Amino acid sequence: MIPFADRRSAGRELAAELERWRGTDAVVLGIPRGGVVVAAAVAEALGLELDAVVVRKLGASGHKEYAVGAIADGVRIVTPGAMRWAGMSSRDLERVEAAERDELARRTDAFGSASVELSGRTAIVVDDGVATGASAIAACRALRARDPKQIVLAVPVAPEHWEPPADAVDEFVCPYREADFWAVGQYYDDFRQTTDAEVLALLRAAPTGSGADEEAGP
Repeated sequence: MIPFADRRSAGRELAAELERWRGTDAVVLGIPRGGVVVAAAVAEALGLELDAVVVRKLGASGHKEYAVGAIADGVRIVTPGAMRWAGMSSRDLERVEAAERDELARRTDAFGSASVELSGRTAIVVDDGVATGASAIAACRALRARDPKQIVLAVPVAPEHWEPPADAVDEFVCPYREADFWAVGQYYDDFRQTTDAEVLALLRAAPTGSGADEEAGP
């Protein structure tokens, strides 16, 4: 069975798992591109502020969807085991990383990543799912430098036994932990690529949050 019709429906289900942050000063940060669609639905459902945290996956040669690592602002993650599986050399990785750093800079400029103040607030990092987890971990580690009170990683679906490292994430929320997991897209009926224009429209239309007028969060 496919759990989600599309990313917005996944976001609405995920929001139900994050109810305790409704009306607080928590910030929802989507990972572009697809993660922003999920994050926007979460932010809308809970009345929270929305922003983007830009990350670029370092994809395997000839199999770009398989991550051998990820980069974000001030963060670089490489998984040696994944590189060995992909048969990639250090030189192969350098070529991939050079291209992805250019794209990281372009997307950061386009989406205005890091525009929301996070100091002392809960940062809820949202993607459309976790496979290897490299991108999500890179995003969370990048946000540590912005001094949030806590970092919550929230995704609709992930491999059954996957857990984020404690230095990156304070809490992990995932309603679907799947044993027979091979790709995030298998859990969506509609997993079409999200465009830059869609991401920008969602960020511009997002609520500003209501934490200043509500009770303090957890």
